Amino acid sequence: MGILDFARSVGAKIFGGTDPEKHAEPHKPLRQHVADAGIDASGLTFRFENGILIAEGHVPDQATREKVILIVGNVAGVGKVDDRLVVGQPPAPAEIEAASAMSAADGAAAEAVQAPSEWTTKTYTVQKGDTLGAIAKKMYGKSSLYPKIFEANQPMLKDPDKIYPGQVLRIPPLDGSA
Repeated sequence: MGILDFARSVGAKIFGGTDPEKHAEPHKPLRQHVADAGIDASGLTFRFENGILIAEGHVPDQATREKVILIVGNVAGVGKVDDRLVVGQPPAPAEIEAASAMSAADGAAAEAVQAPSEWTTKTYTVQKGDTLGAIAKKMYGKSSLYPKIFEANQPMLKDPDKIYPGQVLRIPPLDGSA
């Protein structure tokens, strides 16, 4: 999806009051934060470049990709996240060697195949006074559909009554995908 904006001043405080960009190893607390949410973070890397958190690596599916980006984006001190995650298994070493032997034109074609796809869900930034029911009413036309939003944001959300202004949530389509 490219670069996503987040409210820099709100979110999980995983850097102990330190500016994430000035943290000696920002990837460690971010990977731990993703792992604490129940997602395998072993193949993920995080680094800051010009104030933007760059997330790279491979994830098993699109829903996991979206959750990882929202988990790290909803961290205090993170204002922008560049989503460079790829859905699927990382290439085997033999595939990497074969790819590096390709001509420049063939290499460009291979990169185009692995380019991150668009998100399958929408996002919504929580406003003051919002509830999941109110968000469901805005997005789906029925407040009773709030559990769909809650489920799409687990394990980041632990309680449907605990959301905060500035938090970015996944809003899945009603058809049941994502």
